[in-house]
Amino acid sequence: RAPLLLCCVLLLAWEAAWAQLRYSVPEELPKGSFVGDVAKDLGLQMAVMRLIDRGRTQYFSLYGKTGHLVTAERIDREQLCWQLEKCVLRCEMIVEGEMQVYDIEVEITDINDNAPSFREAEMQVRMSELTALGSRFPLRDAQDPDSGTNSLQSYELSGDEHFSLAVQADHGGDRRPELVLAKALDREEAAFHELVLKARDGGEPPLTGTARIRVVVLDANDNAPVFSAAEYTVRVPEDVPVGSALVIVTATDRDEGINGHVKYSFHKISDKASELFHLDDDTGEISLKKEIDFEEISIHELEIQAHDGGELSDTTKVVITVTDVNDNTPELTITSQRSEISEDAPSGTVVALLHVQDRDSGANGQVRCSLDAGVPFRLQSSRGSYYSVVTTRQLDREDVSEYNLTVRAVDGGSPPLWSSTVLTLRVLDVNDNAPVFSEASYSARLPENNAAGALVLTVRATDADSGQNARVRYRLGEGRVRGVPLSSYFLVDAETGIITLKEALDFEDTRSYTLFVEARDGGGLVAHCKVELEVLDVNDNAPEI
Repeated sequence: RAPLLLCCVLLLAWEAAWAQLRYSVPEELPKGSFVGDVAKDLGLQMAVMRLIDRGRTQYFSLYGKTGHLVTAERIDREQLCWQLEKCVLRCEMIVEGEMQVYDIEVEITDINDNAPSFREAEMQVRMSELTALGSRFPLRDAQDPDSGTNSLQSYELSGDEHFSLAVQADHGGDRRPELVLAKALDREEAAFHELVLKARDGGEPPLTGTARIRVVVLDANDNAPVFSAAEYTVRVPEDVPVGSALVIVTATDRDEGINGHVKYSFHKISDKASELFHLDDDTGEISLKKEIDFEEISIHELEIQAHDGGELSDTTKVVITVTDVNDNTPELTITSQRSEISEDAPSGTVVALLHVQDRDSGANGQVRCSLDAGVPFRLQSSRGSYYSVVTTRQLDREDVSEYNLTVRAVDGGSPPLWSSTVLTLRVLDVNDNAPVFSEASYSARLPENNAAGALVLTVRATDADSGQNARVRYRLGEGRVRGVPLSSYFLVDAETGIITLKEALDFEDTRSYTLFVEARDGGGLVAHCKVELEVLDVNDNAPEI
């Protein structure tokens, strides 16, 4: 079955104008089933792509090497999109390096994997033997979570000539079975009638579900309960405490005694609503038994039945609208981020891409983002709920070598809720500072006849850059004395700047020297200084007659 379903995958047209892809796959495919070739459809080659993780269940995976989008698990359409006509799952993909986000929509199409079913396999309908021909009695309808033609299509009744079946369509298009009395009842002739109600869907082949109906014939009860309103509506905030009374439905019956005693029950209610609401069968009070969430379901529709002791009944509709309160903090996530930036990066360079969302609605879901003041960065609205953090000028590593930027998201609730995240950005050095000597000019005095290797003096230069750009090496400049290169007399240590003699000096030969020393950093920037050396005389010559 899985290979057959896989062959039925339909690829929909993709729309590059909005950087959006759309695909369609049937539900219940095995994990790893092919959805679409994202790289091919976007025309991307040798790109690094990944799906953006929002911390929620991921229903799809993206193979980075092939660009194929596949299912990450078996998908049940009825579980994910209950009561939705169209089931669309969305994810976002980012192409690293481009900081471009693409929306991907995958429609999950229905297969006929659910048979119609009744909440109760057996029903009991009690009616008076004086019930008029043509009277109708609403029956519990069947539920089929599938959609379209795979959903519930028809009902069939069998078992007794006293009854026929009518099917009514309500405003929402749901088919509602009704039991119709076709032949007069006689309790003395038959106190019970056994029927079978079959529900059928439109799948190929069709699936069916059945419920047994037992009709109990009663003595005459000629007044049915009547609700005070055909529909009750109530609005409640989502933070209403558990146990609170939401609404009271009221029905009256003109009969007396047991035939006029009204009891209340849920006639039509979803599984989710049955977990949230409690109905007092004596008072008609509907109360809350579990917390409600506007972001999950905002409207609940219930049908309440009032039946008297003779089992005549009336139904009413209750619409409970859940209103939003500010109970969700803005979610601020880093989609992509640089960890370092060169200090000569131009103004407007993007250093991070952020996504912000708030599950609340209205003002409670409107989010404002802000960045620390006094930093050379600003927030720029990128697309939808995305923000870019960009530079406002060139940076200076020698001024600030690392930034810790706090981005804050605040919603419009009262009081507002907020969240924040910190971006750490290291500034990389460029060689924009030349070495600087501690003195522009050095001088020294040295007696003649010192041995080779004697210390003359030490020159020192520093560089404000870092790493290789700050490494300084020294070199003796070109020059001659009496036709002899200075390098024959002096030696400069390239690492330390220490100047030493290569041979002894002779006062009677040369009384002073002028040296030029060059300091060069690892990036090629240079500085120069002058060194004046005076040779001192010693008594090393006897008088000549």
